[in-house]
Amino acid sequence: MFFIVYVSSAVDLYSQAELVELLEKSREKNARLGLTGMLLYKDGNFMQILEGEESTVRELFATISDDKRHRGILILVEGNREEREFSEWSMGFCNLNSPEVLAMPAYSEFLNTPLTSEEFSLNQSRCWSLLQMFKNNVR
Repeated sequence: MFFIVYVSSAVDLYSQAELVELLEKSREKNARLGLTGMLLYKDGNFMQILEGEESTVRELFATISDDKRHRGILILVEGNREEREFSEWSMGFCNLNSPEVLAMPAYSEFLNTPLTSEEFSLNQSRCWSLLQMFKNNVR
């Protein structure tokens, strides 16, 4: 199963309504394409994992990369895994600005790191830890 994990910054902050609309469209498109994953949002920054057939993931990532609503796209990690990590979700979502999320015992400040920081590309285990925490705690 091929995957890409990337981060990007929104050109403009998203309102709650805009996030809901983005999520609805993403879920519909991902289900149609056979993709799964998760999208995290914090103060205008996104972190997303997409997983599925490699050509499909790469095509969608190319479309995302051309989207003018965000900038500073940085691939954290990509590769193959034995199976899907997010098989239950066409696109799981978590708004990391939510008070409920901030109160989680395992909450991480990972997305508060500047997106230009080497921290993202040098410490892939933190990336996976953050995704796993939300996979296990957000339903």
